Amino acid sequence: MATQLDLQEQEQLDALKAFWKQHGNLITWVLIAVLGAYAAWNGWNWWQRDQSLKASAMYDELERAAEAGDAERGGRVFADLQQRYPRTAFAQQGGLAAAKVQFDKGQTDAAKASLTWVAENGLEDEVRALARLRLAALLADAKQYDEAHKQLDAAKGAGFEALVADRRGDLLMAQGKTDEARSAYQAAWKAMDAKVDYRRLIDAKLTALGAAPEPAATAASGATR
Repeated sequence: MATQLDLQEQEQLDALKAFWKQHGNLITWVLIAVLGAYAAWNGWNWWQRDQSLKASAMYDELERAAEAGDAERGGRVFADLQQRYPRTAFAQQGGLAAAKVQFDKGQTDAAKASLTWVAENGLEDEVRALARLRLAALLADAKQYDEAHKQLDAAKGAGFEALVADRRGDLLMAQGKTDEARSAYQAAWKAMDAKVDYRRLIDAKLTALGAAPEPAATAASGATR
């Protein structure tokens, strides 16, 4: 009986050796690939967390500079964020914060550069659209109307349609194109949620152009009877 068991075990061992000889290298490489991918995934996650923590600390410093009205320091911190952590949300938010304090301090060119970077490198469509809206306003102030229109054309963030149309109306008004501005404001008014207070400003712009939206016009008509 013991001899029979020994023979069965030997047959199983021989079969295992044959299987390993045929497939062992493949199994080994598959295991190495799986374990390597797992290690790489953990390493990537650690690296991402490390990058985010460091970028967060720099963004906090930038915010303090902005609150103090220190455009020079804010610009330097943002430059460091761009260089070291460009693929973090803190870099894009830092660009918006830096541009604001730069504009407030009269550093218009620096503000344009900051907004341009966010418009081209922001991680989300919404952030890029916001940067382009602000950049279009600065370009319009500098009478760079064609460039401002290009920025508005490229602002594609979901939910920004009304704001883009409103900013385009402002741009067209600055160019003296009243009829086109009116159409842009009308598009903005229609796209803007009626519950949003900003819609009242668009309403006022249309009213000033003699094109009060229908509800407002109806109310005014009722008041004069």
